[in-house]
Amino acid sequence: MRPEILILDEPTAGLDPRGRDEILGQIAELKAETGITVILVSHSMEEIAKYVERIIVMNKHKIAYDAKPAEVFANFRSLEQMGLAAPPMTYIMHTLKEKGLDVDTTALTVEAARDSILSALRS
Repeated sequence: MRPEILILDEPTAGLDPRGRDEILGQIAELKAETGITVILVSHSMEEIAKYVERIIVMNKHKIAYDAKPAEVFANFRSLEQMGLAAPPMTYIMHTLKEKGLDVDTTALTVEAARDSILSALRS
């Protein structure tokens, strides 16, 4: 089979972090090699932030957000009201910003957060 679209519903549910990363890495590799569209349904915003180009958030049968991850997670308070949590880095970066450190609050991964924090500390 060579589908144009692959829909995966919670493909990493119940997996340990290593297994989760392996599965998501294979999905990313498949997408890169074949160019297929992958629709990933997940409640894990951490994995969503790391692997997707676009997020569609549904709330009460309607589209609440349809944007790039950084744009969606900028609305983390609204997401919380819908029962979703932003990636941990979103909360860390916003807390650092509130404490006066000039960091990029759109950093969603550990690597991006590290770079932003180091840059802010050097300034």
